[in-house]
Amino acid sequence: MAKKQFGVIGLGTFGSNVAKELFKRDFPVLAIDHNEELVNKISPFVTQAIAADATDDNALKTAGISDCDTVIISIGQDVETSILATLIAKDLGVKNVIVKCVSQWHSKIAVKIGADKVVYPELEMAKKLAESMVSPNILEQIEFSKDYNLLEIVAPEDFWGKTIKTSGVRNKYGINIIAVKRQIPFVNDDGQTDIKEDTNVAPGPDDEILENDVLVVVGKQEELEKLKKL
Repeated sequence: MAKKQFGVIGLGTFGSNVAKELFKRDFPVLAIDHNEELVNKISPFVTQAIAADATDDNALKTAGISDCDTVIISIGQDVETSILATLIAKDLGVKNVIVKCVSQWHSKIAVKIGADKVVYPELEMAKKLAESMVSPNILEQIEFSKDYNLLEIVAPEDFWGKTIKTSGVRNKYGINIIAVKRQIPFVNDDGQTDIKEDTNVAPGPDDEILENDVLVVVGKQEELEKLKKL
């Protein structure tokens, strides 16, 4: 099976980082920006980097955007250019177009003209920073689906020494624990005590929850909010 091909239009901080990370994972990446300096800068880190006008359908077609399975539009503050680039990408037959948006108005227009997904990286970072300050036991939160989120949380004290079943995490909160991460001490080859992380995937109802365990849970956002307050 051929590898998915990605295109990134707009090589600011967000766009260039996305392009580099995809390329690091051995995916073909086409990077496009009107700024030749940015194109030259990223050229060693992607499959192909091209200087082109994102509002010129012939330029994007010639660059090969229609060959990409997914295109990320990361134009930044130039909303008009972002919208035109989104429209062109869809017209050229790109199946999956992801648009970096800077406002709700921007996202509404992007969706109406065919964007398959919109992202707010600055907003998401602000949310994560705020979450880390008010709930330091929350390690990660990811939108799992429209109604469910995935959360990594340090086990609340109420759960210590209890099994998954007796903790009531499912009956009381409607939340499923899908993995438990635990730091395990061991003696290395040099005879020194070290720590390794052990992950119990799909733990059973009789598995015990210990202090400092990290629980990977899935549930509705309103139920996860209750769990955060324990």
